[in-house]
Amino acid sequence: MRASTYFRVREDRVDKTGKVSLRHDSRLYKIGLGRAHKGRPVKLLIADLNVRVIDSNGELIRELTLDPSRCYQPLARL
Repeated sequence: MRASTYFRVREDRVDKTGKVSLRHDSRLYKIGLGRAHKGRPVKLLIADLNVRVIDSNGELIRELTLDPSRCYQPLARL
């Protein structure tokens, strides 16, 4: 039997270094969004380890799977 998915929504503002914080399993993580977004209000849509960050217009800024082995979740480099 599969356990149910844990959903939640969190509102935040991107800090001056381009990050937002997220607490998961009693541990604090920092998610990199880029300094271009500093001061921008965002919502984090969380489903277990899957996180989507959207702005106030609903535009997707970042989508990621939280890596519990890292406190900082950097932007992927292409």
